[in-house]
Amino acid sequence: MAWALKLPLTDEVIESGLVQDFDASLSGIGQELGAGAYSMSDVLALPIFKQEESNLPADNENKILPFQYVLCAATSPAIKLHDETLTYLNQGQSYEIRMLDNRKIGELPEITGKMVKSIIRVVFHDRRLQYTEHQQLEGWRWNRPGDRILALDIPMSVGIIDPRANPTQLNTVEFLWDPSKRTSVFIQVHCISTEFTMRKHGGEKGVPFRIQIDTFKENESGEYTEHLHSASCQVKVFKPKGADRKQKTDREKMEKRTPQEKEKYQPSYETTILTECSPWPEVTYVNNSPSPGFNSSHNSFPVAEGNGSPSHQPEPVVPVADVSSRLFVSNLLGTATPQDTQQWLLRNRFSPFCRLFTNFSGADLLKLTREDVIQICGPADGIRLFNALKGRAVRPRLTIYVCQESQQAREQQPKHENGDAASTFYVYHAIYLEELTSTELTEKLAQLFNISPRQINQIFKQGPTGIHVLVSDEMIQNFQDEVCFVLDTMKDETSDAYHIILK
Repeated sequence: MAWALKLPLTDEVIESGLVQDFDASLSGIGQELGAGAYSMSDVLALPIFKQEESNLPADNENKILPFQYVLCAATSPAIKLHDETLTYLNQGQSYEIRMLDNRKIGELPEITGKMVKSIIRVVFHDRRLQYTEHQQLEGWRWNRPGDRILALDIPMSVGIIDPRANPTQLNTVEFLWDPSKRTSVFIQVHCISTEFTMRKHGGEKGVPFRIQIDTFKENESGEYTEHLHSASCQVKVFKPKGADRKQKTDREKMEKRTPQEKEKYQPSYETTILTECSPWPEVTYVNNSPSPGFNSSHNSFPVAEGNGSPSHQPEPVVPVADVSSRLFVSNLLGTATPQDTQQWLLRNRFSPFCRLFTNFSGADLLKLTREDVIQICGPADGIRLFNALKGRAVRPRLTIYVCQESQQAREQQPKHENGDAASTFYVYHAIYLEELTSTELTEKLAQLFNISPRQINQIFKQGPTGIHVLVSDEMIQNFQDEVCFVLDTMKDETSDAYHIILK
C-alpha cells in the first residue's frame, strides 16, 4: 500500500485558496436572475417603505420635541416589536388627549405667554384610501347626513379656546390653547372602521385610521400659519363597547403564547403617545385663508362658524337691496326665492348652512320635516332652524284669560219675542306671564286696558264665601295654566286708584 505524504501548508497558501473558493461561489449570483433582477432602489420604492418613511421625523430621533400629545386609551398587546402601536376606540365615546408642553427652558421663546393653534384630524392610514379620501368622505356624508366624523366634547375639555368644527369638513376640528397651562381636549369619533371596507366583516377587519395633530404659531400678522409640530397615532374604531371586547380578545390570545413568542410583541400601554410625523398636506390652506377668529384678540365665536376647509369659499351674500321688503318679517314665506331664502338664513344666524341650501326656495325649506332638518344640520342647529321655519314663539310659563264684568253686562243681548233669554257672548283676553309675579300681572292688566300701572292699587282673588284674598307671587305661581277670570273693579276710597278683583 502506497502512502502519500502531505506536507503541512503555509498560512499564505490556505488564505489564497479560501479567497479563490469564495470568489467562485459568488460568480453565479445575479446571472440566474437576468433581466428580472431587483435593485435596492426598486425595493425602497415599494409603498410599504414609502408609508413608513413618511411617518418618520426629518431629524434624528434624539431631538426633543416641543410638544407631546397623549391619547388616554390603551394600546393593543398584539402588536409586534418595531411595528407602530395600534389603539382601539369606541364609536362616539369621549377620549382625552393631553396637550403637553415639552420645551426646554429658553426654547421657542416667541410662543411664551401666547396661544398656539392645533388642528386635529381623523384620516385614513392606508395610502390607497388617502388618494380617494374626498370621495370616501362624501359617500359617508351622503349616508350619514348631519353627522360628523370627528367632534369635540367641549364641556369636558379643559384649557381650549375658540373651538371650531367646520360643517363642510367633517373630520377636522381646531382650537387655541396656551402651552403654559393645563390643556386637555376630549374628542369623539363617530365613524367606525368597517364603514370604509368593501366587504363588511367585523370591526377587526375594518380599515385603520390616523389621529393627527398639527400645531401652529402666530406670524407677524397675527395669523396662525407657522408650523411648529405634528404627531399622529394609528387607531381602529368599533361600535360601542367593541373596542373593549377586541382589547380583551387580544390580551387572551397573548396569554396563550409561549414566553419566547411573547418577546416578539410589544406590551400594552395604558396611554398612546402620538409620534412625530410630517404635517398633513391639507394644512397649507391656512396660508391662503386664515381663520378670522384666530387672531391676537382671540374673539369668541360659535363652534360651527369656522373656516376650516382648504377649499372653503365665502358664504354667499345676497345684496340687501335685492331683497323684497316682505322678507323683513321674522317668518320665512313660501313665496321666497332662493336668493331671499339665503338672506333669511343669514339674518337668522344660519350662515354655515347657506351653501347647503343654495338652491332652496322658501317653499322647499318649509316642506322639510323636523327629522329632515335635524339630520341635515345636527340636533342643536336643526331644532333651532325648524322652530324658526315654523315661526314658533317661546311658550309662556303661564297663560290666563280675563274678561271685564261690566263688559259682560253691556253685551247682554235682549230677550227674544217669545220671552227666552238670548245667549250671552263673552270676550276674553289672553295674558301671558313669564316671571309669575304680582307686579308683572299688574303691568299686563294695565297694558291690556290702556291705563297706568299706578292706577291699580291691589289685586284680589275672590275666595270661598266671597272673601277677597290678596294676590301674591306665590298665589300666581299656583295658578292653573289657561285659567279664566272675570274682572271686577272697586274704587279705592283713599286715592284715585282702583282695586281689581279676580272672580
